[in-house]
Amino acid sequence: MSEHEENKEEQMLEDITGMTCIYVPVNDVYESIKWYQKNLGYQPSNNELVEPGMVTAVLNFPDRNGNLPLPGLRQVAPALFLHKSDEEGGRLRFSWSLDSGNPHAIACFITPRIEELYNRFRANGVNILEERVTCGPNITFADPDGNVWEVWQP
Repeated sequence: MSEHEENKEEQMLEDITGMTCIYVPVNDVYESIKWYQKNLGYQPSNNELVEPGMVTAVLNFPDRNGNLPLPGLRQVAPALFLHKSDEEGGRLRFSWSLDSGNPHAIACFITPRIEELYNRFRANGVNILEERVTCGPNITFADPDGNVWEVWQP
């Protein structure tokens, strides 16, 4: 690779400064908001009224003071955009041979308290798909619509 190509590659890498959102297909936006609040601590971030029949919602993690993040160029945790999906809309997951063809998470959350989160999941009836230890404990789980996520404690 020439020096010009290397410099161009470095410039291109800085073109992306973060991730702002993950679009999540769900059957019922209102019920999904309640599920993500109860199990993961997400909060609605838009000023719309949370009510049955919604077709979209934006969720974020509040900071330690309960404030929701403002959009910016260096997003740390992406928002979840819940969208009512068509029946054939699909779900967030994939499979691969390393997991014996089982559904694999599309994204991984980080927690300092995985044991407490695991206990909350069990108490709330969350569909836990797998528990394992890689470079720290991991839990793979699905939301009520079958979207597959993972949570990891470093």
